[in-house]
Amino acid sequence: MAGIMQKLDMRQGQSLVMTPQLQQAIKLLQLSNVELAEFVEGELERNPLLERDESSESAESTRQEGEGEPRELELSAPSADASESIDADSDVLHIDDSKADLSGVAANTPADAVSQGGTWGNGGGGAISEDYDAIANSSREMSLAEHLHDQLATATHDPIDRMIGAHLIDLADEDGYLRSDMTEIAARLGLERARIEAVLEMTQSFEPAGVMARDLGECLALQLREKDRLDPAMATLLDNLERLARHEYDALKSLCGVDNEDLDEMISEIRELTPKPGMAFGHDSARAVEPDVFIRQAPDGSWQVELNSETLPRVLVNNRYYNEIHTAARTENEKSFITECSQNASWLVKSLDQRARTILKVASEIVRQQDMFLANGVAYLRPLNLKTVADAIGMHESTVSRVTSNKFVSTPRGMFELKYFFTSAIPSAGGGEAHSAEAVRHRIKTLIGQETLEDVLSDDKLVNLLHDEGIEIARRTVAKYREALNIPSSVQRRRILKRAG
Repeated sequence: MAGIMQKLDMRQGQSLVMTPQLQQAIKLLQLSNVELAEFVEGELERNPLLERDESSESAESTRQEGEGEPRELELSAPSADASESIDADSDVLHIDDSKADLSGVAANTPADAVSQGGTWGNGGGGAISEDYDAIANSSREMSLAEHLHDQLATATHDPIDRMIGAHLIDLADEDGYLRSDMTEIAARLGLERARIEAVLEMTQSFEPAGVMARDLGECLALQLREKDRLDPAMATLLDNLERLARHEYDALKSLCGVDNEDLDEMISEIRELTPKPGMAFGHDSARAVEPDVFIRQAPDGSWQVELNSETLPRVLVNNRYYNEIHTAARTENEKSFITECSQNASWLVKSLDQRARTILKVASEIVRQQDMFLANGVAYLRPLNLKTVADAIGMHESTVSRVTSNKFVSTPRGMFELKYFFTSAIPSAGGGEAHSAEAVRHRIKTLIGQETLEDVLSDDKLVNLLHDEGIEIARRTVAKYREALNIPSSVQRRRILKRAG
């Protein structure tokens, strides 16, 4: 039996050292514009060398007033050092994403780097406890829009329905009502009104009961339906709320077919309902989701991509004050504190600028890839994944993933989260460009919507029709998409059409 031996080996290898600055910059990529603003506000209070760049804000205001029209931002490519500080392989990043560890650190930047000034952007630096969580430590209440977006994330996995739902939620007012015209929304998104109303019906099932209603009557009806009290008599009463407001009780009894006692009970039930379900939440729903990027169509038909300057903090380093206090410092502790503040301030300014450039770079590539969606609607979404965008702009997939998290883009078709533009692909029958899975689902729904009793499409027939249009798809995939759209089988649809006829 061999004895146990101890042995000491020396091996040479390479590994990426995750500096606190790199961890901080990566974390900042994931922050939303609201969380970023809160973080930078804290840095301004903690670091005496940081100050707001009021001159940049004034110059931006003057530029917009003078030009009148938005202009596409032209940015020089970031330096190699800057790119390395924010773009890294996810395989070597072992960071707990559940915590936004943005604790202040002394950057490796030399002290003379404080001469840099910051424009718009996102970044990090400063002293916050290592367990800092930007959302958990926010003093404001959750808004209605945030509450509804959370429910939408689990209500459907269909990207088109999620895009529609997100757009509808963002249109809701503080009271919880959706007062926009359905026809206009459908035209803006390039979809049938029936598809929009189907998603609206889904959002009307969210909590609190009555939310996403289009008027008071519908709001009360949704709450009564939740209580299983929406009978025909109650529905008639809700259709005549104006008569109820004028106390026309005799007319209401006749219309509803009830006596005095029943009418009194019905009115009492209505009084117990909530006419403004959204008021139970934070009253900043109008600002709950603000775009990070604007996309506008230029006169020549091209698309302009512009960062939302209103949500981008502008900070710079006060070099004059740095020189004053650095000269006056006497003890080693004082000098160390001043140097650390200088390095953190410089790192923050650089990180803010780099984050903004990264967001703009990713958003511009997404616009280039999804220009048909912008021009023609949701049905024209192209298949797109993180790797395609990452390869096109020379970044890692993990960086693109962080950039698209919690970032919203305002387009002529509404406001959407950047991650919604990533869709799976269906191959082309002729070997040409692949088709977006969402676009194929939309096409299946359209074909079925055009059915007649004499021509009900089986799944096999749908496969043939799609193949004729250049879409290579299997029968089981058609069946899966049809079921995901809650569309019955061809046999059931034929029965439905017979009953309707």
